[in-house]
Amino acid sequence: MVARTGVTRSVGELLRRGEMSFSFELFPPKTPAGEAELWATVRRLEALSPTFLSVTYGAGGSSRDRTVRITTEIAHNTTILPVAHLTCVGASREEVRGVIQEYAAGGITNMLALRGDPPASGPWEPHPDGLTHADELVEMIASLGDFSVGVAAFPEGHPESPDLDSDARVLARKQDVGAEYAITQLFFRAEDYARLVERAHAHGCTMPILPGIMPVTNLSQIERFSALSGADFPADLAARFAELGDDAEAVRALGVEVATELCSRLLDAGAPGLHFYTLNRSTATTEIYRNLDLHAAHAS
Repeated sequence: MVARTGVTRSVGELLRRGEMSFSFELFPPKTPAGEAELWATVRRLEALSPTFLSVTYGAGGSSRDRTVRITTEIAHNTTILPVAHLTCVGASREEVRGVIQEYAAGGITNMLALRGDPPASGPWEPHPDGLTHADELVEMIASLGDFSVGVAAFPEGHPESPDLDSDARVLARKQDVGAEYAITQLFFRAEDYARLVERAHAHGCTMPILPGIMPVTNLSQIERFSALSGADFPADLAARFAELGDDAEAVRALGVEVATELCSRLLDAGAPGLHFYTLNRSTATTEIYRNLDLHAAHAS
């Protein structure tokens, strides 16, 4: 298949030449019903001509195999450019190299290199023969082939970072060893993104940073994700949602409105695109996409 953007199959190259990027994140489902829903979402998103779809990584065993298989099937059975997530969690260096080679054999040349989250029950601990930080993973991927590598960025700082400047230096280090762009964790204030970009530039990190957007469609769910990522869910925003009580449709409508406003502010401020965390559902993100008339902007 040929990507909408022509023969270019590199996210880094698309961003370097100034193409506005609009993308979506999916995760590998655990059941046949979940996989059917995933592919229905993929087909709906395909109609929007996204720059890429990223697929999150399940470390180890069948979860990892599903990630590799689904990412490869997107590459071969759709017009969409897939980006494969890869983490350092629970794997030796040899095992990580093997996964990279699996992706390469499937025609996957775009990867998002992440350290990965610690288990819910305890702190982060690397595999005895594994990688400890994302920059090591970027270096490994770059050493094994002609890959375009993205990394994570944290508008409010990584939860384990001692301060925001240290966090920005880590991001610059990822660029220095081969990262070509970054995608942020979810956040809710445009000014947090702007300050991240300023800090990155101050430390010599000039690669494009795509803001990661997660619409609030379920309040308890978004609060859990905020806690995991270290994002602050602003009190004034929480109060607006609290006023709606158990009215699920009203919560969803407000979530779409708030996310649309945030996206508009980010684009007006010069963000190189938007990356939507979909949770394998396309309706809210599609609505935001259309509210912003992104399909017309992306096609131009």
